[in-house]
Amino acid sequence: MFSFTGRTALVSGGTSGIGLAIARAFAAAGASVTAAGLGTLPAAESGIHFVELDVTDTNACRDRIATLPQIDFLVNAAGILRRDDEFTIDVFQHVMDVNLTGAMRLCTESHKKLAAAKGAIVNIASMWTYFGGPRVPAYTASKGAIGQLTKSLAVAWAADGIRVNAVAPGWIATPLTQALQDDPVRSAPILDRCPMKRWGRPEEVAPPVLFLCSEAASFINGVILPIDGGYLAV
Repeated sequence: MFSFTGRTALVSGGTSGIGLAIARAFAAAGASVTAAGLGTLPAAESGIHFVELDVTDTNACRDRIATLPQIDFLVNAAGILRRDDEFTIDVFQHVMDVNLTGAMRLCTESHKKLAAAKGAIVNIASMWTYFGGPRVPAYTASKGAIGQLTKSLAVAWAADGIRVNAVAPGWIATPLTQALQDDPVRSAPILDRCPMKRWGRPEEVAPPVLFLCSEAASFINGVILPIDGGYLAV
């Protein structure tokens, strides 16, 4: 649906789940993609360069961005949660550092190259941007803050030609939600509320991200787009 030939995308959290689906969609649209993450990296794929990156390490972020000759698009998809353990301050701070501060690190370190390209940033928000998470206070706080960070940078950097938007995935079938998928007691209320009565797929999040990076969205700035099968509409 989109053509990004000659363009370059950096996707944090791009080695699994939603981030990997986004990286693959960019590559399929002709972009040169750097997909960054931790742990075992995927096997090589056409158009995607998989690299290790700890988004809590400012120097590592700076060094990685320095290797890229240009950055047209930045997608902040790196994220973790630690159910129940987030009430411990050290765990709370770590989750915030990955999910929120990590996104800000990449945004600020990429700013100069994004401005030169008149590029776009898409942050990955969540349903927890809108709701409280009783077992994941840090994850919920970080995703609420991602929404406000998106709006703040959209206002701050519009004059530089950088558009900043976010998508808020609903209940998507990824490794991060596997425990919920496997628990009928916990998954039933989710599916009952969702008008489409199913889990979303990572591949359904990717096209809206590409849209927000495309010229078709050239006057869209500072929005948070839910991709939730109607969950918020109920």
